[in-house]
Amino acid sequence: MENLSGNPVESHKGDVLPASASAYLDPHYWDDRFSHEEHYEWFKDYSHFRHLILDHINPASSVLELGCGNSQLCEGLYGDGITELTCIDLSPVAVEKMKQRLISKGYKDIQVLEADMLDLPFANGSFDVVIEKGTMDVLFVDSGDPWNPRVETVDRVMSMLRQIHRVLKTHGTFISITFGQPHFRRPFFSNSEFTWSTEWRTFGDGFHYFFYILKKGHRMSESAECTERIDMPSISPYHDELDSEDYIFRTNIDDA
Repeated sequence: MENLSGNPVESHKGDVLPASASAYLDPHYWDDRFSHEEHYEWFKDYSHFRHLILDHINPASSVLELGCGNSQLCEGLYGDGITELTCIDLSPVAVEKMKQRLISKGYKDIQVLEADMLDLPFANGSFDVVIEKGTMDVLFVDSGDPWNPRVETVDRVMSMLRQIHRVLKTHGTFISITFGQPHFRRPFFSNSEFTWSTEWRTFGDGFHYFFYILKKGHRMSESAECTERIDMPSISPYHDELDSEDYIFRTNIDDA
């Protein structure tokens, strides 16, 4: 079932691609997509950033994955001994199919719940680690000018971050795997509401995916944060690695 190239399995790409990028914000689109699609990995599979993950998650960590969809991220984590896992998705179709898949593979300890990441149903300080891969990027698909995103986009992203900050333990870690470059993500991550520090790493061939690490209770001065230098290569839309749906988020397409 796994396709390491990041392409859909048992589904033709034309069957799942939306008519416009703004459709990614429509829950009905995801229900329909997940009813047909068995597996898709946004922004590479676990093997590409496993070395980064294991620096910040250990077998004793309680982990919440946001927007699990039909990814195999939780299975990768479980295989590395991280068994206290909770996965959520807004789509009831994705949740039911994920439950059945995990049971069929013997991963009975992983909890899968239908939940909204903008209104998480967990108590304060519930998790050591919260992780999202491509889920936040969906909130930016109709953001307009990336340097000055729409008010609605800002509100959604800040709601998501507030919920993550709330459910993290005192010294918990938020991991965000994204196309979002530091100059676009930093205004959100560094908001004065949050007590976390912000750093990042990169992975990927030909161009970069970003791996952000936000450590709650460790906030540094603004000038000391996000200091890693990134030499961004030029992007060619014909690069092999861009032959996937991921590129939609790179180019910030909207309906205009």
